[in-house]
Amino acid sequence: MRSARPARSVPTGRTTELLLVLTAVLAAAFGYIEVGANLDGAVPADAAAYAAVLGVPALAAHAVVRWRARYADPLLLPIAVLLNGIGLVVIHRLDRATPGRAAASAQLLWSGLGVALFIAVVLLVRDHRRLRRYAYLGALLALVLMVLPIFFPPVYGSRIWIVVGPLSFQPGEFAKVLLAVFFAAYLAVHRDALALTGRRVWRWQLPRGRVLGPVLLIWAASVGVLVLETDLGTSLLFFGLFVVMLYVATARTGWIAIGLGLAAVGAVTVGLLSPHVHSRVADWLDPLGSIAAGRGANQLAQSLFAFAWGGELGTGLGNGHSVLIGFAAKSDFILATIGEELGLTGLIAVFLLYAVLVSRGFRTGIALRDPFGRLLAIGLAAIVGLQVFVVAGGVLALIPLTGMTMPFIAQGGSSVVTNWIIVALLVRMSHDARQPAPEGP
Repeated sequence: MRSARPARSVPTGRTTELLLVLTAVLAAAFGYIEVGANLDGAVPADAAAYAAVLGVPALAAHAVVRWRARYADPLLLPIAVLLNGIGLVVIHRLDRATPGRAAASAQLLWSGLGVALFIAVVLLVRDHRRLRRYAYLGALLALVLMVLPIFFPPVYGSRIWIVVGPLSFQPGEFAKVLLAVFFAAYLAVHRDALALTGRRVWRWQLPRGRVLGPVLLIWAASVGVLVLETDLGTSLLFFGLFVVMLYVATARTGWIAIGLGLAAVGAVTVGLLSPHVHSRVADWLDPLGSIAAGRGANQLAQSLFAFAWGGELGTGLGNGHSVLIGFAAKSDFILATIGEELGLTGLIAVFLLYAVLVSRGFRTGIALRDPFGRLLAIGLAAIVGLQVFVVAGGVLALIPLTGMTMPFIAQGGSSVVTNWIIVALLVRMSHDARQPAPEGP
C-alpha cells in the first residue's frame, strides 16, 4: 500500500508570488528614484543599494514560504512588501523635508525585524491550532502589556508608549494579536452556547452571563486600561474586534447593533470627560475653526488642504507640502502625503491593496475547517481592516482623530513588526486552508 501524498496537479501560486514580490520591490525602488529626481534633479546614487536592501529580505521571506507553506495565498506577502515599501519611500521623502529628524533608517531596521519575525512564525508555527493552548496566557500577557505604559510619561497626550532611553515601543500593538488568539479560542468553544442558549429580551437572544462573562471581562479590562491611557484608537479597535468575532461565532446581527450602541455611548462619555479627546472631537466638527479663530491651520486642516492640492494624479513624490502638518506627518497623517503627492489615484490604489489583503484573510478564514482557525484568520484580517478605517477616517475628517498608525506605511516600529506577524499567521493558515487533501492509496 502506497503512502498518502498531496495531489501534485494543484497549483501552488509560488511563481506568481515571486513575480509580484519582485514587482513590489521595483515599485518601491522607482518611488525612491522619483523622490531623488524631484528633489535633486538626478537619480540617487544609492538607488540600486536601496532596492537590494528591500529585495533581499523580501526574497528570503518568499523562499521560506515556498519551502514551508507552498500552498499559501500568493497575494499576502507581495501586498505586505509593497505597502511596507511605500511607507519607507514616503518616510524617506518626509525626512528630506525635516533635517535632523530622520526616521527612515530606523523604520527600515524595524521592517527588517518584522520580516525576520515573519520568517520565524512561518517556520515555527507548523499548526495554528496549537496556539489555542496559550490563549489564556496570551490574554494575561496582553493585559500586562497594556498596563505597563501607565507607569511612563505621556507622549502627545496619550500613555501608550514605553520609553527607555532612545528606544520606545507601543505594547498595545502586540496585545491586539494576543487578544485575537484569546477571543478565537474562547468563542470557538462556546459559540453554540452564545448563539442558542440564554434569555430572550425583545428580539434578541442574550447568552448566559457565565458563558459570556470571561471574554467580556477580558475585553472590558483591556478597554478600561486603554481609556485610562487616553488611547481611544486602540480601544475602538479592540471593541470592533470583539464585536466582529462575536458576530462571526454566533451569526447574530443583533450583536452588531448592540456593539454600535455601546460604542456610541462610550465615545460620547469619554469625549465629554477627557479634554484631549474633546479637542479632537471639536476639530472634527469644525476642521477650519482654528483658522477662523486666528490660530492658523491645525493638523486636520493641513491634511485636508494636502488632499485637495493633490487632485487626481498628485504633485509627484517630493513636490508636496504635507510636512506643514507637523510632528505627526510621518505617523498619523502620512496618508495626507500619499494623497497630495500620489493623488486620488494613488490613494485609491493604497486602499485597494488593504482591501485585497483583508479580503484574502477573510477568504482564508472561510476556507478553514476548524472553528478556531476560522475565527482567528477573520479576526486578524479584521484588525487590519478596522485600523485602516479608523486611521483613514480620522485623517479624512470622517471620524475624530484617534492617533493610530496606518498598517505597514506609517512610522512606528511596534506597528510594522506586529503587522508582519499578522501576515505570517495568515500565510500559515492559508497554506492549511488551500493545500489539497492527501490522495488515497
